[in-house]
Amino acid sequence: MSDYNTTGLLTPQNLQLPTEQQLQKGVAILECIQEIPCNPCVDSCPVHAISMKDINAPPQMDYDACIGCTKCVGICPGLAIFVVQHIGDMALVTLPYEFYPVPKVNDRVKGLDREGKTRCDATVKKVRKQGKTLVVTVEIPRSLSMDIRNVRV
Repeated sequence: MSDYNTTGLLTPQNLQLPTEQQLQKGVAILECIQEIPCNPCVDSCPVHAISMKDINAPPQMDYDACIGCTKCVGICPGLAIFVVQHIGDMALVTLPYEFYPVPKVNDRVKGLDREGKTRCDATVKKVRKQGKTLVVTVEIPRSLSMDIRNVRV
């Protein structure tokens, strides 16, 4: 397992991950592990699937309760929440996006991992503004659904 405190990079092994059944319905993956006073994700969840022990604790996800609505993605000031849904051999990953140029629906973009390395081609399926943050949904190979966390236009 990668040591986040040494490398600054999370890996799927550092995270609480959903089951395959939960991924098929689509759920939010919380990649917030630091103990900082922050809770917009908790307040944004319409089904109370995100909770915190206290204001400084990292958020916890109840994957059974999560409906994959994506409301938490754009509200997170740390850009640390992603919604993942498995559909056959492909996956939809909804991610925060704060760069230019802004991708458009049906654009082919590069799927980037947490290090910024290109891992695959992706197709943009949705682009919408959520507060001040753009939220982009891309279709990628299912095998990379826990790795792709940004895109390059």
